[in-house]
This record gives sequence, structure tokens and C-alpha cells, in this order.
Amino acid sequence: MSRILLTGVSGFVGGAIHARLVQDNCGALTVALRQPMPQLPTSTTQVLVPAIDGDTDWTEALIGVDAVIHSAARVHVMNDNSNDPLAEFRKTNVAGTLNLARQAAAAGVRRFIYISSIKVNGEGTAPGSPFLADAAPAPVDPYGVSKMEAEQALLALAGQTGMEVVIVRPPLVYGPGVKANFHNMMKWLKKGIPLPFGSIPNRRSLVGLDNLVDFIVVCLRHPDAAGQTFLVSDGEDLSTSELLRRMGTALGIPARLLPIPSWMLELGASMLGKKDLSQRLCGSLQVDISKNKELLGWTPPNSVNQSLSKTARHFLKNVG
Repeated sequence: MSRILLTGVSGFVGGAIHARLVQDNCGALTVALRQPMPQLPTSTTQVLVPAIDGDTDWTEALIGVDAVIHSAARVHVMNDNSNDPLAEFRKTNVAGTLNLARQAAAAGVRRFIYISSIKVNGEGTAPGSPFLADAAPAPVDPYGVSKMEAEQALLALAGQTGMEVVIVRPPLVYGPGVKANFHNMMKWLKKGIPLPFGSIPNRRSLVGLDNLVDFIVVCLRHPDAAGQTFLVSDGEDLSTSELLRRMGTALGIPARLLPIPSWMLELGASMLGKKDLSQRLCGSLQVDISKNKELLGWTPPNSVNQSLSKTARHFLKNVG
């Protein structure tokens, strides 16, 4: 039986990947983490890794490993207070990733799946002109740059060693237990707060957690995934207004949306120094996932409404 090394198991995406791998009995599992997680099944081998950087020793974690799923990262935050954000991102996302990959290749790992970010493509698209997986990267912020540099280093290493690299770039991921802005959105809706987002004509791609994990599992197994970069989404793009309405339906609470023109929201956000937030709420960001079906035969197993309902049930049970 093959063994899989998973990083980032304590995170939102990594935890869901682990649960699916256990459920599907995909193979023996090793997880790398900073502190022990007693709640993990005893069948999962836990290896403590204090930090992920250019000096991390992965010897113990890579014993017998056939495939690596690398979901750990220094993640993007809205207001990064580091003196040099790019240098900090590079320590984990570039040097740390390449160090793991080099040791994985030396240990005989067959396939390395890297969970990257749509930010490698850029921050937004014109409506109806989605990002393509094989288009030239155009990252804007330090996080996106670090993810792009990691991708490029991995592909170069693959060419030198023969280890198969698969890159997956998700947009916003949501699902049970989601935090940050998506969680806040559900709180606002549940409280019945009127929101000024009733007339936003943008289009945005999202990916439900179960859909993302399903795609990663396909990439783990499918021979044609080797050497490829993929974008992944739910296959249905929504405006911010429609997302709020559907989320309200999932929560059983009608969304109270005020029809404020998007240009007024963008102007107000710029005046308040919240241009990034304005882009997420009012701008478009679409991805084309036709490559996934054509090459791997994959389509999202869950609809947007199914994923929103599952997210809402978890929220109401744990927060409501």
C-alpha cells in the first residue's frame, strides 16, 4: 500500500483532505504538524515539524512515502504588518516548499501535489473572460508572488528529477468551519443586518471544500495530472448579490440587500483605504475549469447550493 505525506492537516483545507483520505482508504497516511493532534485516528502517523522553511529536516516524515500533498503555507492576510511581507512569504512558501520537494524527490516520492492559489493568476478578471490554467501568471501581492515562485521552482525540480508535480490553484474556498469574511457574511445575514450589496453585477468563482478535496484526490490518482497546473471551482459563478441571497436561503433567513450601485461602494471603500475589500466584493474573478473535465474527466460533484447548505448547517449548529 502506498503512503501519503500531508502537510497542513490542522488547517481548513488540510483537515478536510485528511478526512477524505481516511474515508476513501487512499493509503497509509503520515501528517506533518507542529504539535500533536490527539483527535486524529491512530492509523495516521504524526511527525512533528517545528517549522517549514529552507532548513527543515523531512527525513522521518518521508519514510516510505509515495506521494506528497503540500497544503501548508504562510497564508494571505488582509493587513500584513511585516516589515518585508514578501521575504516572510518566501521563507515558508518558496524556500520551505522547495526544500520539502527536493528531499521528497531524493526519497523516491513519485508525485508532489502543491496547493497554490488563484492569486498566481492575478486579482481579477473582466466579466466573461475567466482565468485559464495555462495563461501567463500575473500575481499582484507578495503572497501571490511567493506562490508563483514556488510553482516555478517545483516545475524546474520536476524537470531535473522526474518527480511528478501537480499544481492546484483554488479561488475562495468555503465550507463547514470556514472563517474570515465568509464567516462574517453569515453572521451579518443571521442578524438581519441590511447590507449595501443588492446591485453588484460582478461574477466570481468559488469552490466548496468538498469539491476542492474531491479534485485533489483525483489529482493524486490520475496519470494525466502529472506535470499539470489546474484551476478549480464549483463550475457556477455568482455575483456578490446572488451569493448573499443564496446564502440567506441556506440559512433560512432572507437576505436584506440594499441596491447601492457598485461604483458608490468602490468609491467609499477607496476613501476608507479598503480597496482590497472592495475588489473582493465588487470585482469579478472567474476561472475556467474546462481543462479539468477534458484531461481528467472531472466535474464538481456538489452544486453551489449543496455546498452552501452544508456550510450553513454547520454554522447554525456551532454558532447559531
